Amino acid sequence: MSSLKTELKESIIEALHLEEFTVADIADDEALFGDGLGLDSIDALELIVLLDKDYGIKLTDPEKSKAIFQSINVLAAYIEEHRTK
Repeated sequence: MSSLKTELKESIIEALHLEEFTVADIADDEALFGDGLGLDSIDALELIVLLDKDYGIKLTDPEKSKAIFQSINVLAAYIEEHRTK
């Protein structure tokens, strides 16, 4: 799963234009929103699109999305369990 975590970090950096970050800057258990990486609601929409495009996962419930986007660890585990691509 560590390759998936690295892939996710690279995808997040690219999709959200976080050029100031590298893969090494993002800890697997760091919060993606708020005090962690500092993402916001617009970024959440971009992540939902990324999950659909790259992994075939469609998220429609905002509360569920909030839980899934806690950290790279949580996101990677969800993708492993639900991916269709």
